[in-house]
Amino acid sequence: MTPEAIAALPYRPNVGIVLINHDGLIFAAQRLDAPKLLGQPVAAWQMPQGGIDEGEDPRAAALRELEEEIGVPPALVQLVAETPDWLTYDLPLDVVPRIWKGRYRGQKQKWYLMRFLGRDDQIDLDQEHPEFSEWRWIDADGMIEAIVPFKRDIYRQVVEAFRAHLR
Repeated sequence: MTPEAIAALPYRPNVGIVLINHDGLIFAAQRLDAPKLLGQPVAAWQMPQGGIDEGEDPRAAALRELEEEIGVPPALVQLVAETPDWLTYDLPLDVVPRIWKGRYRGQKQKWYLMRFLGRDDQIDLDQEHPEFSEWRWIDADGMIEAIVPFKRDIYRQVVEAFRAHLR
């Protein structure tokens, strides 16, 4: 795909969740598929996120993604805040053809800050379609450093939007 063709592609509608514990630390998980998607061995820690189904409310999508990805049901979280605007990021040009069948240039995301009300042993990565190999609680600056470089700017924006609630 040419850079011009990629620039003409739309953004994939997506939600992201900043899940914080009672200490204001952020849930971060290591992606299972990062080497395959990115074409190189890389540590790809990220916050839960996922696509919005056709006609689905973004907040409902965020709650669904938490349960699908890490086994946390809606009863174990409290919505604290959300970004007022949609945020976007572009994939690296060489990655676009390998993700989402080359239909999107990146993602437009609505982010939600949610407080985890459960216990650590209630987080379960062993789901029907597992996405993560391990997880940890991390501070905001550590989260920005742990994300793959092409998502770093959007993570900075998200952390700034929710900074007052984070450790």
